[in-house]
Amino acid sequence: MAEIRTVTTLRRKRDEIISVIRLYERQLEQARADLAHVSAAMRIFDAGEDVKPYVDIHRIFKRTEKIALCRDALADGPMTTKELALFLMRKKGLDAGDKVLAKAIANNLIHSLRMQAQRGRIVMDGKRKGVCVWSIG
Repeated sequence: MAEIRTVTTLRRKRDEIISVIRLYERQLEQARADLAHVSAAMRIFDAGEDVKPYVDIHRIFKRTEKIALCRDALADGPMTTKELALFLMRKKGLDAGDKVLAKAIANNLIHSLRMQAQRGRIVMDGKRKGVCVWSIG
C-alpha cells in the first residue's frame, strides 16, 4: 500500500524541524561559551582590588624553615596536614582563609613530612578523616 502524500510531507517537515533545532542548540551552546569568556575577561579588566596575586609557594619558605616550624607546632601534640598548613600560613602572615593556597601548601608539605618520617624525625600516626596525622618521633 502506498503512503499518503500528506504523511510523507509531514515526515520531511518533522525531520527538517529536528535538524533546525539541533543547529539552534549548537549555536546556543556556542553563545553560552562566548558569554562565559566575555564575563571572564570583564572580571580580569574590572577586578580592581579583588584580585589576589599568585604566590609561588616554593619561595615562601627558606630551606629548612618549613620543617622547623612544623616541629615547633608538633611539640604541642599531633596535628593533621591541614592543621600544619594553616599553622604555617599564620606564621608567615598569609591569609589562612585562602583555600587554594592552603591546599597548595598542604600538598607541598606532604612530601617534606614523608621524607622526615622516612628519616625517623616525624611519625605518621595514621589518618583522621582521610588526612594524615603527624607527631614528633
